[in-house]
Amino acid sequence: MMGFIGARNALGKSKNNRPKHLTDHLDRSRRLRLKTIPLILISILMGPLGNVLLGKGMRGVTPQHASRLLNFLPIIHRALYSPWLWLGIACLLTFFLVHMLLLTWADYSYVQPATALSYASVALLSYLFLGEVVSPLRWTGVLLICLGVFIVGGTSPNTTETS
Repeated sequence: MMGFIGARNALGKSKNNRPKHLTDHLDRSRRLRLKTIPLILISILMGPLGNVLLGKGMRGVTPQHASRLLNFLPIIHRALYSPWLWLGIACLLTFFLVHMLLLTWADYSYVQPATALSYASVALLSYLFLGEVVSPLRWTGVLLICLGVFIVGGTSPNTTETS
């Protein structure tokens, strides 16, 4: 008498009548997606937020014109004491670490298009924090990019077998 081991029968088929290797692959893909999606969302937020904070900080630091090299010294001094710049650097560092972690288990051809949702974040954050005008044509482009991301997001994060 065979015991209940993962709902598989003697022919190596699972309870839903799929071959064992296919069921195992689907389970791995599902688990991988569950740990990948939250990190992609963090990446989508932190990269653009860091860049927007750097932009906001530099707008308050940079004079209208700096023609001589000596004029840059006060700019550097003010930049080092700008909280916006330090917040931006922290966000970008978080983005960088999350991106590296994602690339340890997911294909680059999955991660890069998925993080392209950051284009939507950039447009929204630029509008909200920097007061930029985002034209309808730009929003249309962002919408098309997001559509492509959802198509790529329907695939498995990792297509290569690891040992």
